[in-house]
Amino acid sequence: MSNIFIIKKNFNKNEKFEFIERKGVGHPDTLADLLAEYLSNKYSRYTLEKFGVVLHHNFDKVGLLGGASFVTFGKGYLTKPIKVLINGRASISCGLVDIPVKKLIEQWVKEFFKNRLYKLDPDKHLKIVFNLSSQSSPGKTYEKESKNSVRKFWFEPRTINDLPEIKQLVSNDTSIGVGYAPRSVLEEMVLDIEKTLNSEKYRKKRPWTGFDIKIMAFREGFNVKMTICIPQIADRVKSIEEYKQNIEIADRDIKNIICKYKKKVKNFELNINTRDKFDCSEVYLTAIGSSIESGDEGLVGRGNRINQLISINKPMSMEGACGKNPVYHIGKVYYLFALKLANKIYKKFGIKNEVYLASQSGRDLLDPWISVVAVPHNFSKVAEVNKFLLKEFKTIPKMTELIIKGKDNLA
Repeated sequence: MSNIFIIKKNFNKNEKFEFIERKGVGHPDTLADLLAEYLSNKYSRYTLEKFGVVLHHNFDKVGLLGGASFVTFGKGYLTKPIKVLINGRASISCGLVDIPVKKLIEQWVKEFFKNRLYKLDPDKHLKIVFNLSSQSSPGKTYEKESKNSVRKFWFEPRTINDLPEIKQLVSNDTSIGVGYAPRSVLEEMVLDIEKTLNSEKYRKKRPWTGFDIKIMAFREGFNVKMTICIPQIADRVKSIEEYKQNIEIADRDIKNIICKYKKKVKNFELNINTRDKFDCSEVYLTAIGSSIESGDEGLVGRGNRINQLISINKPMSMEGACGKNPVYHIGKVYYLFALKLANKIYKKFGIKNEVYLASQSGRDLLDPWISVVAVPHNFSKVAEVNKFLLKEFKTIPKMTELIIKGKDNLA
C-alpha cells in the first residue's frame, strides 16, 4: 500500500509576498498547451467511439513556430504562415483497421485555430509539419522471450487485449503530481482579469483587444503591483491616438475589476504595455491578436501550470500535462488528481493544504508510491485525512473520463 505522510507546516511563513504570472489564451505557449490537449481529447474520443478504448498516444511535445505579419494602423495581415509542429506518438491501427492519423490531426488543428483566433485563416496561415512516431518507450526487445511482451504491439494492437491497462492500470513513469488549495486572493485577481479581458463579452465591447494578454503580479502585504501586456488588433485601431485611448480604457476596466478585491488590496499599481515607444510607433499592434504571428514560438509545458497560473511561491511540477495520455500518464493524471484532491480536502476539512503524489514506473496507478499532504500546525484530524486519501485513491480512474470530456482547462 501507499506510503502516506501527513506533514505539519506553517502556512503563514511564506505569505508576506507572492509573484503570480498568467499567460493568456492567445499566448503562444498557452496555444501550444491548449492545442496539444485538444488533439489528445479528439484522438481519445475518436478511438473510444471506434474501438471502445483510448488507444496509446501522446501529443505533449507539440510546438508552434511564429510566422510573419504586416501591421499598420487600420490594417494587418500575415505574410508568412505559422508552423504547427506535430511532435508525438499515436497508434496507427487497431486490429485490421488503419487510423488516418495525419488526416484527422490536420482537420483538428484547423478546427482549433479557427475557434481560437478568429482573424486567422487556417487554410492560408498554417503549415502543419508532422513528426509522429509509433515507437514504444524502452522495454520492447527482439529477444525470443519477448514474443508476449506488451511493448511489441503498443501502438499497433492486434486487439484491445494487447492494451495492458485493460487488465491493470499502472504508472507510465516515475514522476510527481502536485496540488494545493485554496487559491490566494492575488491568484483569483489575475485569473479574473485575464479571463474578463479575453471573454467574448469584453471583446464585443472592446473589439480591438487581442488574445495574447500576459500578466505579472506582485503582492507585498496588502500592496499589489501588476504589469500587463495587451495586444491591439490593427484593423480595429486607426491611429496612435486611438491606441493610447484604448490603453486608458483598459486601465479603467482593469481597475474596476480590482474594486471587487478592495478589502484585500490597499494600494494597487498598474502598468500596461511598458515596451511601447510612441515617438516611433513601436507599439503592441497585431494582425490576429497574438505574437505567434510575428516570430514568437510556443511549446507545451512552458506556460501556465495545471492550475492555469504560474505561482512560483507555491508547489508546482515542471510536467507539461497537456497532450499526455489521459489514461495512465502520471504527468497528467496525478497532477490533475492532486489539485482536485487538495480542493476536496479544503472543502471537507476547511484547511489550507498541499498534496504531493509520487509514482513509480510500472506501479499500480491506484497506489501512489509516496503521498504527502501538508496541513497546518494546529490541525488535529490526521487520521481522518489518511482515511480520506485511501478512499479517494480508488477514484483515480475516473480522471480519464473527466479529462476526455474537457471538463478541466489545463492551461
